[in-house]
Amino acid sequence: MRVFLGITGASGAPYAARLLETLARADCEVGVCASTAGIEVLATELYGNARLSRDETLARLLERAHGGRVTVYEPNDWKAPYASGSAKVDAYVVCPCSMGTLGTIASGAMDNLIHRAASVALKEERKLLLMPRETPLSTIHLRNMLTVREAGATVLFLAPGFYHGAESVDDLVDFIVARALDQLGLEAAVARRWGK
Repeated sequence: MRVFLGITGASGAPYAARLLETLARADCEVGVCASTAGIEVLATELYGNARLSRDETLARLLERAHGGRVTVYEPNDWKAPYASGSAKVDAYVVCPCSMGTLGTIASGAMDNLIHRAASVALKEERKLLLMPRETPLSTIHLRNMLTVREAGATVLFLAPGFYHGAESVDDLVDFIVARALDQLGLEAAVARRWGK
């Protein structure tokens, strides 16, 4: 399976890191693109240093992929395969998805590879999973979420459940990652399912 993973500047870096690790372990080919704000959030939330360089932040993130088939693309790389509908891509994920990114996607604008990849997913009617984390939500946020949903995207909010008996933050992260994998059609025993 070939998956695009966009990482933007919303809180939720642990979700992106765990999702990347799980996709790599599932033998997916993953193209990763992190916005400038996404790098800052990764560096802050995962490594405790907002001043960490882009290269160092991505190198540390890729260590979680354990040698999987992962390629990093720059936000302005319009030659990346994910920028064209003619490339065979199975799914596109933006995790975390900032409200700025969601709004840009909803408007049809394309300022970077993440926006373009999402636009390609919508126009080609491919799986697009947007994973926002913001609270409270404004009317504009809600309208943008409805717009992308009506266009064919799945909005999977980064809001974990508690009914599975989570004992750690990692368990809460895994709850959401398991839901994302379900949406992508990947089977992975990441979190206990209801009734099990």
